[in-house]
Amino acid sequence: MSADLWQRGRDRLAAELPEQQFNTWIRPLPAATLAERDESTVVTLRVPSRFTLDWIRSQYAPRIEAVLAELAGKPVRLELALAPRDTGAAVRALPPRTSAVAVNGSASSPSTAAQAIVELPPPAAAKHRLDPSLTFDTLVPGRANQMARTAALHVAGAPGAMYNPLFIYGGVGLGKTHLIHAVGNALLRDRPDARVLYLHAEQFITDVVKNYQRKTFDELKAKYHSLDLLLIDDVQFFAGKERTQEEFFNAFEALLAKKAHIIMTSDTYPKGLADIDERLTSRFDAGLTVAIEPPELEMRVAILIKKAEAEGAVMPEDVAFFVAKNVRANVRELAGALRKVLAYARFSQKDINIALAREALKDLLSIQNRQISVENIQKTCADFYKIKVADMYSKKRPASIARPRQIAMYLAKELTQKSLPEIGELFGGRDHTTVLHAVRKIGGERQKNTELNQQLHVLEQTLKG
Repeated sequence: MSADLWQRGRDRLAAELPEQQFNTWIRPLPAATLAERDESTVVTLRVPSRFTLDWIRSQYAPRIEAVLAELAGKPVRLELALAPRDTGAAVRALPPRTSAVAVNGSASSPSTAAQAIVELPPPAAAKHRLDPSLTFDTLVPGRANQMARTAALHVAGAPGAMYNPLFIYGGVGLGKTHLIHAVGNALLRDRPDARVLYLHAEQFITDVVKNYQRKTFDELKAKYHSLDLLLIDDVQFFAGKERTQEEFFNAFEALLAKKAHIIMTSDTYPKGLADIDERLTSRFDAGLTVAIEPPELEMRVAILIKKAEAEGAVMPEDVAFFVAKNVRANVRELAGALRKVLAYARFSQKDINIALAREALKDLLSIQNRQISVENIQKTCADFYKIKVADMYSKKRPASIARPRQIAMYLAKELTQKSLPEIGELFGGRDHTTVLHAVRKIGGERQKNTELNQQLHVLEQTLKG
């Protein structure tokens, strides 16, 4: 076991990560403890706060493990834990500047660093919960996000003016979160004193529940009603939560009244949100509503090349095209595929080429080869319900045709990676709202209708072979 593995790992991360990311999240981490278990090394890091722990785990843990494993020459598992809150008066007495040196300077001992980190203030990012790496510069533009990106840039330059609220919707992993972080980071760059807060809808729900239990709604209002910019992800999670919706409505009205800006994301457009009060959905729709679509091939290639650069690697264009053709669903899956290719190249110490990418992604490619097509779903449903395949994309609307068509749309959403607009196009150029209605209708009925559930089960097993 190498005692300096963590220090060497940090040096490598400093060279690979953008400077701002490294200085914000990695540099302040205390010294790690190492232990040998079976045939792997366990590296334990004690971090100062739950927010930092969650952020390191979600954003950096795989990268840290990969770097340490490469340096150690064997598997490494990273374990994250919260540091004790109270570690002694001597540490608390250190002046802030001395504490920072104790953590970042090479002269401090591991134990001193581990103690001092507890008393340091959390990173500035913890106040507004923004990821400093998610900016307009790191967002790859394309047709899929053109309108949303343009609107977001406008808001960043003149918050509180046009497009308030801005409502961005689309499927998972398409860059909605990146875009709203970019607005927050751009505003803080221009106005460092701006009161900005990013949060997931579930965090707002937690805040409401906590304040409801404590009867401290004044604290809730003080936190949210004083903001200049509120960025909130996945507002569909408010569904069915009446008290949360009421408190969000109050915050919404207070912020708009003081010309603060609100940007929200969701998996569907405002009027398509289920179990959310109409007065809220009408407010959501009052500004500008824009969609982000799955990226087209050229955009996927650009994303891969840019993300590889951010990782300190060069992705040849032919390899980027190969990966982009085989990973079509969203940006998140593209990033996952890229990480697999880069890790495979590092561990095998080989150059990145198509053969290596094919080997690194063989599991994903085998799944792609077995993927179910919308055309196959349409044919299978038409045969099962004894209608013509042409009826699937015709304009005919009798129940004997409309019902199988809705079932086929539902199965297309469940069994393929196609977006709602793409499915609508394959069903005779129908609007994505028609597809969404069918998906929700059949999905809801399936829970209550045993006969329908049995039919869907037969169809699914037939399609999956």
